[in-house]
Amino acid sequence: PPSLSGTRVLASKTARRIFQEPAEPKTKVLGPNVEDEPLLRENPRRFVIFPIEYHDIWQMYKKAEASFWTAEEVDLSKDIQHWDSLKPEERYFISHVLAFFAASDGIVNENLVERFSQEVQITEARCFYGFQIAMENIHSEMYSLLIDTYIKDSKEREFLFNAIETMPCVKKKADWALRWIGDKEATYGERVVAFAAVEGIFFSGSFASIFWLKKRGLMPGLTFSNELISRDEGLHCDFACL
Repeated sequence: PPSLSGTRVLASKTARRIFQEPAEPKTKVLGPNVEDEPLLRENPRRFVIFPIEYHDIWQMYKKAEASFWTAEEVDLSKDIQHWDSLKPEERYFISHVLAFFAASDGIVNENLVERFSQEVQITEARCFYGFQIAMENIHSEMYSLLIDTYIKDSKEREFLFNAIETMPCVKKKADWALRWIGDKEATYGERVVAFAAVEGIFFSGSFASIFWLKKRGLMPGLTFSNELISRDEGLHCDFACL
């Protein structure tokens, strides 16, 4: 049983808790160790951009903004002839790479919309994440357009568009990323590292496979879009490492 002195301390704490003034309403809990992460602390100034407080984050946002492009800027008119000249195994390889990308950008956006952009309270970071969401939409549109342009068989297109369900290798990567979106125990920092790995590691090998086509002088539309998207994803990874 507790000692008499211990009982007095416990009773005193309980009394203070019962009779103290009502506490201020608690702010929304954003996850573990919120107070340890400056970007997640409640920020009443989050609705106004100026004056800039985090200049390095703001410069990353402006760099991303200056790199804006749209799918309409990519000319695919010469790609079909090159696509038809590829060996069947090369077409198989590239189509599966595109299927992976088409699904993955949607997962990156899911994380941005459902977690990061809701959790972060710093205006400069919110600007970056908001712009990243727009660019990930353009990436996803571009990959879908590439598949739609190259793949004429409707069943094969359907197979590629549903890669998370139809391709075990894509599903394993998707499940790994989705696990971090749903993880309520992982800190913000841990999840930032996880998605830096998605955009900086998972994507790199697939980018390299398309640069292999560029080295051979093939498919200028695909390789140009790959340059644009790989630049964007490199910037997103750099932002995560900031």
